[in-house]
Amino acid sequence: MLSNRLAAALARRQVHYGWAMAGVTFLTMLVTAGAMGAPGVLIRPLEQEFGWDTAEISSALAIRLVLFGLMGPFAAALMNRYGVRRVTLAALALIFLGLGGSLLMAEVWQLVALWGVVVGFGTGLTALVLGATVATRWFTRRRGLVVGLLTASSATGQLLFLPLLAAVTEDYGWRWALAGVLGMILLATLAVLAVMRDRPEDLGLLPYGDSVAPPRPTRAATSPIAALRAASRSQVFWVLFATFFICGTSTNGLIQTHFIALCGDYGLVAVTAASVLALMGIFDFIGTVGSGWLSDRFDNRWLLFWYYGLRGLALLYLPYADFTFYGLSLFALFYGLDWIATVPPTVRLTAERFGRERANLVFGWVFCGHQLGAAFAAYGAGFSRSAFDSYLPAFFTAGALCLVAALLVLTLAKPARRPAVA
Repeated sequence: MLSNRLAAALARRQVHYGWAMAGVTFLTMLVTAGAMGAPGVLIRPLEQEFGWDTAEISSALAIRLVLFGLMGPFAAALMNRYGVRRVTLAALALIFLGLGGSLLMAEVWQLVALWGVVVGFGTGLTALVLGATVATRWFTRRRGLVVGLLTASSATGQLLFLPLLAAVTEDYGWRWALAGVLGMILLATLAVLAVMRDRPEDLGLLPYGDSVAPPRPTRAATSPIAALRAASRSQVFWVLFATFFICGTSTNGLIQTHFIALCGDYGLVAVTAASVLALMGIFDFIGTVGSGWLSDRFDNRWLLFWYYGLRGLALLYLPYADFTFYGLSLFALFYGLDWIATVPPTVRLTAERFGRERANLVFGWVFCGHQLGAAFAAYGAGFSRSAFDSYLPAFFTAGALCLVAALLVLTLAKPARRPAVA
């Protein structure tokens, strides 16, 4: 296999193969995140072509977000049992089938089946659980930094592709924009086939920074229900679940899904609004990688306090940004820096409190809370727009909830002191 030759070449240069795994995982999450974010650009074109209203389209997107989250713990169990490589390839195949089939759809139930169910299952098999699994299996040192990099790829992929997709949609139609996404999925599939392996032991390696091999997973590490039963007895789990519910409410479900349509209500064209989202993606990359670095060194509870608090203030500011490019750019700066900077501290707290082998399963259930919150916001904001002719109640609600999350995370007990990380 190419991975064996690549591992030997990297070893000669004293580079651990974990960095190659991080690279191919980064690409996979970037592409699948682009597929996840694409429907946010296509709400208006679907309304115009098929006559569907915002609430109908939002229902499909809400189903996709629910499945995206509900699949998390089961995806982790499948990765533990069948391997990261096989599950990732299955996920890419499902996403390709769902988006490819939607090129021929004509009824709203087909939108729900393809974008809601098929793409929801496919993206749910990867999502942030893939990054958490790769980081905890392949890295002991630099784990927080790797989680930050992989998380940034997920969130940034959802945002950076949007201006390109918006421009292609405007010039050539939404079907050509989806065709571009399908091409990127094929590219990621080839990279996974060539490079991805399941565990360091498959190449005769130890995790980066480890001097002894980690234990093989027990039966409990392949049972999502057993992991939930054990984790649900801990206050830590419910605090992380609740705060991640609010995280999803204030990010994927609200901004990613409805921001372009919100800006359209105030006279901004889709390409301009998507450019603001891309600007958020750039700041998010900086903020999330920085968050990973910080999570290796500082109390993760206080990091989450500041992230949720600042995000809440940014969302409460948004209605007063006048929806000029300057005002929205200021929002993009502060909101983008912690778009999903909450993930590295949350993964770190999960691994510390529940152990390495169960960390991806427990985080899968925590991430399920994130996507339930995202679905709540995706449908709720669409309902607000249809019922009240305004998105603003949804944005004010999300901002207030973020302030609640900032206080809630401080109820966690202070973690045991860790040695400094080089």
